[in-house]
Amino acid sequence: MSLHHVGILVQEIAKATEDYVRRFGCEVRSEIIHDPNQTAFVRFLSQPGDSVFLELVAPDSADSKLSNALSKGGGLNHLCYAVTNIEEACREMRPRGMFPVQAPMAAVAFPGRRIAWLIGRDGIPIELVERGPSGEI
Repeated sequence: MSLHHVGILVQEIAKATEDYVRRFGCEVRSEIIHDPNQTAFVRFLSQPGDSVFLELVAPDSADSKLSNALSKGGGLNHLCYAVTNIEEACREMRPRGMFPVQAPMAAVAFPGRRIAWLIGRDGIPIELVERGPSGEI
């Protein structure tokens, strides 16, 4: 299990992208992707040469499940870890105090791979993503 990305909830992805590029020298690693399953738009950025990504996340409508969190200010939304076997990782996390929120499902942002969601007592959502080719989002 390794850190894949940090999800940051923002009002508008294009504006947030400009800010992260200007302030921190981030590189844009993807187009803006619509994920109707997550009711979100997302875009991946990274620092030059870094293997951990930032995922900018914005609600896709006023009815998005993210809208309430954004109305409270947005910011840190989730941590995502890459795993080799998503079912096994989900099983191993349960005795560690992590509880499933969403079972493994196809990922729009990661074609051909799946994601799952868990949460622990700290309330920080944890996303698991099946490991992809090195250097690929």
